[in-house]
Amino acid sequence: MLESVRNAWKIKELRQRIFFTLSMLVVFRIGAHIPIPGIDPSVLADFFKEDTLFGFYNVIVGGALSNFTIFAMGIMPYINASIIMQLLTVVVPKFKEWSEEGPEGRKKMIQMIRYGTILLALLQATGMTFSLMRDAITDHRTSSYLVVIISLTAGTVFLMWLGELITDKGIGNGISLIIFGGIIAGFPAWIGMTIELLRLGEIGFLTLVPIILIMLGLIVGIIALEVGRRRIPVQYAKRVVGRRIYGGQSTHIPLKINQAGVIPVIFASAILMFPATMAMFINHPIAQGFAEALKFGTFLNTLLYAMFIILFTYFYTAIQFDPMKIAGDVKKYGGFIPGLRPGRPTAEYLGKVSNRLTTVGAFSLAFIATLPIFLQDISRINLIFQGTALIIIVGVALETMRQIESQMLMRNYQGFMK
Repeated sequence: MLESVRNAWKIKELRQRIFFTLSMLVVFRIGAHIPIPGIDPSVLADFFKEDTLFGFYNVIVGGALSNFTIFAMGIMPYINASIIMQLLTVVVPKFKEWSEEGPEGRKKMIQMIRYGTILLALLQATGMTFSLMRDAITDHRTSSYLVVIISLTAGTVFLMWLGELITDKGIGNGISLIIFGGIIAGFPAWIGMTIELLRLGEIGFLTLVPIILIMLGLIVGIIALEVGRRRIPVQYAKRVVGRRIYGGQSTHIPLKINQAGVIPVIFASAILMFPATMAMFINHPIAQGFAEALKFGTFLNTLLYAMFIILFTYFYTAIQFDPMKIAGDVKKYGGFIPGLRPGRPTAEYLGKVSNRLTTVGAFSLAFIATLPIFLQDISRINLIFQGTALIIIVGVALETMRQIESQMLMRNYQGFMK
């Protein structure tokens, strides 16, 4: 591992990309401490502890929400806009046409996502200003509210630009790395708090060690979900074109165990946050009671969370994976799966295998996402790395490592993954 890191640092272009990425993450962390004008953070400081509704959101943005900084909304409007765009691609013919046009079509899609990000950021900033931040605003003139809304929206747009810049000139996916940086930023404080609780005797060492071992086991499980593949063998028949013979080789179709990634977890979190968010605007006992029943950590909330993750895993996989298209491509190039006829029988087989893998991935994802919630209730230890955060951290780290490895392999260096 150390030799691989040393070899990566020897490559000038790779070294520059890594340094640029780290520099942009430093800019992100500096911006996470720039306060919004006209806001008194001390007014609602106690509201943003990790066991509240917005605790996980605060972890994602690196504590920027609890400090009321310009990055308080983080990059979530961009992620929501991307998800909405992917869903619209299925039902809007024009968007589907763009997605099949190659680089030019992707540019149009990205531009639409940018516009959607600005619109969602404006809506979210307005809602947060007139509900969450109302008591913290020192001056209640219209201009003061406008300053807060514009500051929040501009912060999200800047993060969107920063993420795209990292993707273009740095290493890894910029948007994912910004989320990764926000989560990791809270780790040192969590370690210090845990050590202090151990010193005061609030938690026992024998309680902490099994929790850490279980969390390490979850990390291993997440890695297995991310890198696990079912290889479907494909044989290409020989064909003569002119004086040359093509085909005759064997290959495979790699099907991921978890094809949906972390998207189902984000969807489930957003849906469960919606009732409590609406209850902030509706001052009625029924609405408040409903929001209290769905509060983070309750049995009903955790049960619905797991069910939504499983549901959205199936839904998103069905959108992303088209067995008829894959079977058609295999048939087009003269390939076939041994023992199956090309065309519909191949598509049915791929669909059956995908459904089995999705079942394993969906229940595994739900288990990983919900187990830390039960551990936190049992041990009374504040776990900053909930299941969703763990999935994001491991996924981003693996993807960034793959990109570094591909850069090294292009120059005949041995990569990280043996």
